[in-house]
Amino acid sequence: MTDLPATHPTPSDLARELVAGAYDIHVHIAPDLMKRRVDDMTLASRFTEVGLSGFVLKSHYVPTAERAEVVRGALPGFDAVGAITLNGSVGGMNPVAVEIAGRGGAQFVWLPTVDSANERACTASAPEGASPPMWVRLQDEMRAAGMAADPVDVVGPDGKVLDITRQVLRVIAAHDMTLATGHLGSDEIAAVVDAAVEEGVHRIVVTHPEFTSQQVGIERQRELAARGALLERCFTTPHTGKVSWDLWLENIRAVGPEHSVLSSDLGQPFNPPVEDGLPLLAERLLAAGFTEQEIRIMAVDNTRRLAGAGRDR
Repeated sequence: MTDLPATHPTPSDLARELVAGAYDIHVHIAPDLMKRRVDDMTLASRFTEVGLSGFVLKSHYVPTAERAEVVRGALPGFDAVGAITLNGSVGGMNPVAVEIAGRGGAQFVWLPTVDSANERACTASAPEGASPPMWVRLQDEMRAAGMAADPVDVVGPDGKVLDITRQVLRVIAAHDMTLATGHLGSDEIAAVVDAAVEEGVHRIVVTHPEFTSQQVGIERQRELAARGALLERCFTTPHTGKVSWDLWLENIRAVGPEHSVLSSDLGQPFNPPVEDGLPLLAERLLAAGFTEQEIRIMAVDNTRRLAGAGRDR
């Protein structure tokens, strides 16, 4: 595991101003099956204090729409956003689960992550010193206990999306939800994005394309952007050594800030405070020569669109 610092930098006032009004579309916070740095209610209060408008509650294992509604009720004006991730714990590619989540106010649907066939079959080794995701230990414990879910497929042997995948995409479109590609492989992502566009999905985000099990090449990233997908640039991916900051920044330049969206993917106890993730990214981008307007597009405009800001939940 990377020796992460015991203390973390504090974002500048300018960095906080640049991300004011943003949503963090990818946070892992308590309650959860793994130890987290902060809980829903506390984080909502901290976000409000620093000028952030909302977050999307991600769990690899359980739907979060009800949690989000509790937070919104307790802190009027703050927009906690619910989600569902299509791993084995919710039945994998399960259109019924997506329909119930949509009716319950969920906005985000992640395709399989920890149970994706790609994640299971991925032979790409993590870079030396990279911190493994926290869910790896839980998956290993479940497997040792004989409770490992079958891999969740989204495409068939021919590379075409499965009928059940198209059914899920139609439910996402019907509820005007946001599709996130999870931990699919590059070819799977391309097939799913094509199908999602065909089925009328209006909001598509490619989940951390630089992550170890995605490693989406820059030409493929450009192709996905041309189809209307946004490329998610997570703080934790370079921060934990899964990719260099230089490559992370280079990919944004190559695809264009208008096609990128910032998120933190934070909540782990050893990482910086979740509310600091977006402004710390803003500082990295400023130092690398990106303009304030470009940063606002990635951090605010694009996050608010994907989170469905202003929707009646």
